[in-house]
Amino acid sequence: MASQRLHQSESSEEIQMYAVVREVQYDLDRLSHAAEKLEEFQRLHAAQPGYLGSLTVDVGQGRRLAINLWRSEAQAIAGRETLGPAVRRLLEPLMAAPSQLIGAGPVIENDLIEA
Repeated sequence: MASQRLHQSESSEEIQMYAVVREVQYDLDRLSHAAEKLEEFQRLHAAQPGYLGSLTVDVGQGRRLAINLWRSEAQAIAGRETLGPAVRRLLEPLMAAPSQLIGAGPVIENDLIEA
């Protein structure tokens, strides 16, 4: 399928997105036994209003960059608040250090190919 470009200055009919980017450092041993916990968290994440999807990049040695896409900043904030208990229960026990917020803001260009 064709890619879709997104520019805030274009028509209001275009999809608006808000991105949250985090770095997560996992303990490799704990992570190797955590497929069910990761899948459960992803199901909960995907069920949140306004959630559009995620990209996770394995940058080595247990470090991952997560880019979470939302329709709006308000929905991203609501999702974070709702998912807090699930993060503490499912993800934090797998981490070698607390996750770090790299940044968040409106997506100004999107050339991802629709699946």
